[in-house]
Amino acid sequence: MTYFNSKTNLVIIDVVLLIVRLFVGFAMLSHGFPKLQMLLEGGEIKFFDFLGMGPKISLILTVFAEFVCSIFLILGLFTRIAVGFLMFTMIVAGFVVHGSDAFDKREMSLLYLSIYFLIMALGAGRLSIDGMIEKKRRASEW
Repeated sequence: MTYFNSKTNLVIIDVVLLIVRLFVGFAMLSHGFPKLQMLLEGGEIKFFDFLGMGPKISLILTVFAEFVCSIFLILGLFTRIAVGFLMFTMIVAGFVVHGSDAFDKREMSLLYLSIYFLIMALGAGRLSIDGMIEKKRRASEW
């Protein structure tokens, strides 16, 4: 194996996708869980109203993306759909909520966004529930 070879081992890609999905999914869960707690506490909700539908609806949508969709990402289930919601949330966070802030305040959401772009392009990989469903679907076509 040389470091200049342009061929990529598909097993390595699947393992890397699994590691990235797990790491990014659990990391985003740590952002979504406090928001879920805020939602469940039932007190006054002070949250950025990014769609003009009120802070509670905005918080519910953010919890759905950051918490629920992160679980789907970890499992590799409905991965591209889940990542679509996560991408939208990171676009809002990086360009709207922190749009006028210094780069260091926007950096985290933009890094998440770039990782989500890669996952959207590559999919969950074979080491995922999506991969198992695809394998079963292909086997039943024969």
